Parts: sequence; C-alpha cells; structure tokens
Amino acid sequence: MSTENEGNPVPPAPSTPPVPPATPAASPQPAASEGDAPTAPIPPAPQGAPAPAAGDPYAAAPPAPEGAWPPPPPATPSYADAGAGAGAGWGSPYDQQHHPYQQPQPAPKKGSGRGGLIAAVLVAALVAGGAGGGLGYTLAKNNDDSGSTTVSASTDSGVTQVKRAAGTIAAVANKSLPSTVTIEAESTSGDGGTGTGFVFDTQGHIVTNNHVVADALDGGKLTATFPNGKKYDAEVVGHAQGYDVAVIKLKNPPSDLKPLPLGDSDKVAVGDETIAIGAPFGLSNTVTTGIISAKNRPVASSDGSASSKASYMSALQTDASINPGNSGGPLLDATGAVIGINSAIQSASSGGLGSTGQSGSIGLGFAIPINQAKYVAQQLIKTGKPVYAKIGASVSLEDSSNGAQITDSGSGGSAAVESGGPAAKAGLKPGDVITKLDDSVIDSGPTLIGEIWTHQPGDKVEITYKRGGSEHTVTLTLGSRVGDN
Repeated sequence: MSTENEGNPVPPAPSTPPVPPATPAASPQPAASEGDAPTAPIPPAPQGAPAPAAGDPYAAAPPAPEGAWPPPPPATPSYADAGAGAGAGWGSPYDQQHHPYQQPQPAPKKGSGRGGLIAAVLVAALVAGGAGGGLGYTLAKNNDDSGSTTVSASTDSGVTQVKRAAGTIAAVANKSLPSTVTIEAESTSGDGGTGTGFVFDTQGHIVTNNHVVADALDGGKLTATFPNGKKYDAEVVGHAQGYDVAVIKLKNPPSDLKPLPLGDSDKVAVGDETIAIGAPFGLSNTVTTGIISAKNRPVASSDGSASSKASYMSALQTDASINPGNSGGPLLDATGAVIGINSAIQSASSGGLGSTGQSGSIGLGFAIPINQAKYVAQQLIKTGKPVYAKIGASVSLEDSSNGAQITDSGSGGSAAVESGGPAAKAGLKPGDVITKLDDSVIDSGPTLIGEIWTHQPGDKVEITYKRGGSEHTVTLTLGSRVGDN
C-alpha cells in the first residue's frame, strides 16, 4: 500500500482544551476535588491562548477560526493512483486492463519491514485525526495550574444498549461480519497479498476469488482470519481462473461456523440496496453500502500484467465503495443474503500492478453473480476442477461492437468450429457473427463468453447470428469443458 505522505511523521495532537460555547450568565465556581469532577460546572471559555514556546512538542496548536471546534484533523493520506491503461468498449480484450481485479492488498516481502511501517503511519494518522482533540484536552489539563477541572458526562443507569431493527445496515453488518474472513496468501518467494472470503458451509469451505489465492498455489502459504482475531491455516480446494472463483478450506475449522445465506442474483433489480464487506487496502472488516447500478454488465478483467489471463463475467455493477482488498468478499442485499462476489473495479488511473500505488473506487465495482459462483464453488468442492459451458466454436477477442465473429481457425491451428460440437450441430460456420444469446445482445467475443458461462452444460440456448447479410436463429445445447485450459 502506498500513500502520498508515506513515511511522514504524524502531526502532534493539539494540546489546548476544547472551547465550549460562551455562557455569559455563568459565574466562576471554586475548584472541585478530583472526585467531584463529574458534577463540576463547565468553566468559562478561554479568551485566548498563549503563543507556543519554541521547540515545545506539546505547545498549543494555532487557534482555529471562531466556531470551528473541533479543530480540523491532520490530513489523512490519499492513495496514489494506479491501475490499467485505457481501453475501449465493454467486454473487449482491452477492458482487461480497464477493469482490473480489485487487487488483493499486496503484502510486504519477508524481512522488508516496509508494509508494517506504512500501515503504522496510516493508522497513526487516522488515530491522530479522530482522537487528537481529546488527547490535547488531556495534555492541557495535566499542565494547567489554574485549578480548573474537566467535566465528564454523567452515567444514567437507566440507559440501555441501542437495539437496531432487523434489516438496518448495522443489523445486517453485525450478523454477517462474523462469517467473513480476511485472507492472506503468500508465495514461496514471499510475495503475496490480502483479500476477503466468506463462509460457504459448516465444513470450513470459504469462497473467494481465484486471483486472491493465486500467490499461494504451488506450495505457498494461506491463512484466514475472522473478525474476532482467530486465524486459521487453509488450503486451496479448487480454483477457476476463467470464472475468477476459488474455494479454500480451513484446517481444523471451528465447530460454530455460520455460512452466509445465499440470495438469488437473477431476481436482483437495478436500484436494490447493496452492502459490501471486505478488507480494502488491508483494513479488515470494512462495511460499505450502495445500490445495484446495472445488471448483466459484460466485463473482462485481469490484473494488467503480461502473464495474466482474463476472467469473464456478466457482472452485477454496484456503486458501493470497493477497493483493492475487497476481492472475494460478499456483496449482500438488504436482508444480508449474498448476491455476488466482489471481483473487479473500473479504473480511471494510469499505471498497473507493480507501480507505486493502486487504483481505488470511483463508484464502479463489479461482482460475480452468486447463482454462477454457487455452481462453480459446488463443482470445485466436488471435483477440485471447474466445469465450463461451451458452444464449441472459437470467436474473435478483438474490440468490436457488432457481435462475436467466429474465427477462421482455432487456437494452435485447430478447427474454429469443433467437429460434432454444439455449434457444428447447429450449422454455425467460420465467419458467422453471433449477435444475440437468448435475449442478451452480444457485441463482442468476451461478451459472448461471459454470457455462455452464466449457463451450465446441457442448457438449451437460442443463438442469433448473421451470415452474408442475412439473420438466422438456431437453438443449441451447450457442451462442457473441464479445467482451465
């Protein structure tokens, strides 16, 4: 994590007492003993503050403009921009850089110490900003010889803890947080990052993104930490790079696991409330809210690196604030049911993975619909390998807005239309341009892939295509492909 003020010392907390509103009618009272502090009257507001002594680290801060208490906190660090290069068109291969994964918050290499320092600076700045006033008041009281005393609010024994109605954001968060985890993945070389996951069943299976656990594959280390601080070692049960879904399993899981309830992403409507839980920039157990701003958004996403392969989804779009580290976390509806897995964000910055910073939320986040993720997770738990639906034809991944064109040849010189496959049986040929799948408009190859993968092998779909200026419609039964190849 990189911040603009990385490594800078945190400004000292103000050291003057808060200035309560002036009370002309109040009369001075004799100093009370320490035990009488709770019932002592509020002292009159000071009319001025002495100039700070040179070199005094606890000197009073410059007076704030009248009526401006509390004084403004120290500026919190803003995250340096980073992300992917410009792209053109939804679902195009160029969008793989324009819609990067919500990267797991990078973890420092062993022995570097850099990550801990940056985190400490960030936390210290936040603490100074939020508690500086109170700290300054305490320092002023301890060094004040005038005999004035502090005033604390009296405790009413009749006050009870606030109860929040079911369905409120606070109630949903309180119920859902215990079933989310912060995942730390580390490779054998010490590289890694932080992401999020949620409890899928009572056996200890956790659902997350493939790109969250990628560093821990091939002998790496994987841990999952619950909000109560309990950390468990974990292992990857299965991962699907194309879907960007993975399942991990806790080693020696607790007996009181509570899986999050799963909703129905097909019934989600634009405007529905959303609640996202995750660890943005490593800040675990963060809750943000928003709405569903679009459905069936074709997105091809990757981490922007040269070796990264794209994942394709027909995504739920949300304006809930999600950032690097939210990856793999649940997107909930207003009842607390999971409707999606937060996976990618739109980036408006330049750079990419490995630059000095990471892009953050601009209000465009994308989640894998839970109906699709549930099917994938169940397959991974059952066999350890993903199963993809297919039509048996290769399509162009170039930028397009006219449809998905079947190429002249497949990968490695193979046939573009698989012999005996679903497309061949339906009469599709190289050069045909697919424009619709059922009621969904297809504007490019990645869009077609994302739509096909929302279905399961064996589903019947209606394909509309153009050939020689004429439009045709056929029905085909989707085939299957096992594994990421």
